[in-house]
Amino acid sequence: MKQTYYKSDNGDLKSILGNVANASLIIMISNGDMFEKHVAELQAKYPNIPSIGTTGHFYSNSLREGGVGLVAMSGIRVATGVLRSVSTMPMRDITEFENNVHKAGANGHNSVCIDFCTGNDAMTIAAMNTILKRSSISLMGGTAFDGKVSVNGVVYQDACAYAIVRNETGKVKVYKENLYRPMDNRRFIASGTDRSKYYIGELNGKPAKSVYMSEFGISERDISKQTFSNPFGKITGSELCIISLKEASGNGLCCYRQVNDSDVLTLLQIGDHSEITAETISRIRADFNTISGVFAVNCAFRYLYFKDHNFLGSYLQSMSKLGSFCGFVGNGEHYNDQFINQTMSCVVFG
Repeated sequence: MKQTYYKSDNGDLKSILGNVANASLIIMISNGDMFEKHVAELQAKYPNIPSIGTTGHFYSNSLREGGVGLVAMSGIRVATGVLRSVSTMPMRDITEFENNVHKAGANGHNSVCIDFCTGNDAMTIAAMNTILKRSSISLMGGTAFDGKVSVNGVVYQDACAYAIVRNETGKVKVYKENLYRPMDNRRFIASGTDRSKYYIGELNGKPAKSVYMSEFGISERDISKQTFSNPFGKITGSELCIISLKEASGNGLCCYRQVNDSDVLTLLQIGDHSEITAETISRIRADFNTISGVFAVNCAFRYLYFKDHNFLGSYLQSMSKLGSFCGFVGNGEHYNDQFINQTMSCVVFG
């Protein structure tokens, strides 16, 4: 497998299209204003190469908003497709999804599903995993900035674009990186939730908004800012999934991820990001003798936190030392059967 990437910081896709050669799959990360134009240009240039695309901030060892990036993969077997009507019927196209898994010859050792979703991520991931889990196939991806994705030159809304990728020359493994750790052993039981609005009404029987404000001595207007340092974490067995706070609503809180009645939550605090990044790199190096490519999605909140703390440049430079490292900033992250916030997920190809 070989992964190469090309980018134009000013969004001039035509200036980099000629660099792509002998690709089996092209992944495009564009911006909301130019997405449809870029999809049409890519399809006109390479009508016979499967492609998927979405909107976000493309990065490699650096990042500039408003540009466009292409990721070209070769030495793979691939099948691309789309799940439509994901907000209401994420299982609608699941038969075609299953057929594409078989078409790619995907398996748990050397294959991955890379997906871009426009919303209702948790249910869409669950739908895909009804098929992927049968063969222990990994999944990674993220949420579009502007509610648009593309597959083979066609733009979709209310959809999930995906590529089933089988590495013909090495193994595949997905990872996630969590910068946050539990503050202490306190636990909060959620109640009065509204799954459709990602809403928490109460924590331990008290108004959720008041509980969060009291924990940090903040006002209501500071809630959305405080989540950069102290989001909630949902505990599921040994797993800890980050739940970002969006805003106060009435006496409760609206989040960027679904919370259910009786979910057990804890408060998180930021760790040493340099140390955690070094641990991630060490884990990946320990698992791979050679690395052909790393494709990653970073949460928008991580991106903003890194920018505010002057860590973005050194983070991207550190990750780029792994090899052909690139990816995008999205509104949410996918890792196997999890929809997560304020996290990095990535796929590594050997």
